Amino acid sequence: MAILPIVIYPDPRLEQVSEEVTEINDEIRALVADMVETCYAADGVGLAAVQIGALKRIFVLDPTFAGGSKTDPALVFINPKIEATEGKIKEEEGCLSLPGVFIPVERFAKTRVSATNLAGERFELEGTGLLSRAFQHELDHLDGHLTIEKIGGIRRKLALRKLRTPEEE
Repeated sequence: MAILPIVIYPDPRLEQVSEEVTEINDEIRALVADMVETCYAADGVGLAAVQIGALKRIFVLDPTFAGGSKTDPALVFINPKIEATEGKIKEEEGCLSLPGVFIPVERFAKTRVSATNLAGERFELEGTGLLSRAFQHELDHLDGHLTIEKIGGIRRKLALRKLRTPEEE
């Protein structure tokens, strides 16, 4: 297991659609282990594979956001798909690939997702609040979308200024 660098916007990989996983093998298991380590090291809620440079349809979530405990294994979603949604809610959202940037994003208030786990079993999980938001946020990554796309004009420019270092100003 390794803590890997997180891909930061405007890296073009973040705008690419991730590929379906066709086989759960040692390479995929190692990728997931690295994703989990990286997510926890960055203090993230979740992490999509593209955020460490792997264009695979995989994301992981901290189990505490799904009612689990810190000792539970991370939740692993391979080839996830939204099955049902309900309601809407708008809240500020952060992203490990946009450090320090928080954007108000409208999301579904309740989401049911299906995915495959590391054992190759298909499962469904329903979430509300932050869990529902995390499902949608990570799925956006897998489809090549970022929260920064949800705002425009001056608000976008102001948000992106937070990503620049003083030398870039």
